[in-house]
Amino acid sequence: MLILSVDTSGKTASCALAEDGLLIGYRMLYTARAHSQILLPMAEELLADTGHTAQDVDVFAAADGPGSYTGLRIGIAAMQAMAFAGGKQCAGISTLEGLAWNLCGRDGILCACLSARKDLCYCAFFRSSAQTVTRLTEDRVLPAAKIAEQIAAYHEPVMVIGDGAAILQRESTEFLTAPMHLCNQSACGIALAAMHTEPQPPEALTVRYLQEVKIG
Repeated sequence: MLILSVDTSGKTASCALAEDGLLIGYRMLYTARAHSQILLPMAEELLADTGHTAQDVDVFAAADGPGSYTGLRIGIAAMQAMAFAGGKQCAGISTLEGLAWNLCGRDGILCACLSARKDLCYCAFFRSSAQTVTRLTEDRVLPAAKIAEQIAAYHEPVMVIGDGAAILQRESTEFLTAPMHLCNQSACGIALAAMHTEPQPPEALTVRYLQEVKIG
């Protein structure tokens, strides 16, 4: 199975091509330019450089939230258009789940955490192993202090991945931080998650909103 995946949920734009569990191509750019300007040319270049066309792709996967609404819409619209054109399937993947899959080779608890606004973060907890990632909580919007409490409650090492780590450090230093090259949202993580997700028709792909969880 050939999967083309994109992540446009944040400041980076990335695309990846994976075939039968093997990553065969990847592009990532940290840019101030609009994702709409660079995403499709980046994906087309990746396909060409690996000797493929859009028609070869079986599943078009995209991060579907949380994150920048405009960015997410650009990625989803691009994958929908390519899937519709070829009569193919899509996969919508949580941005936080994609982040967690970046570290699937680590054995332990992961906290995928992205800055939302002020002291709030998008977060979800996962357990990773050498082969897979298992979700422990749903995606939520929580105050950094509440996330720090949940990290402490596991009573085992927790690795935080995502730019929310900087916000959590104001509340606690009792966690590990993912290495620099794995800390950004990545189409590679989206591709890995898509391998374990049931495909859906392109019209079912949509941005998912998260509401702030009321505490107390």
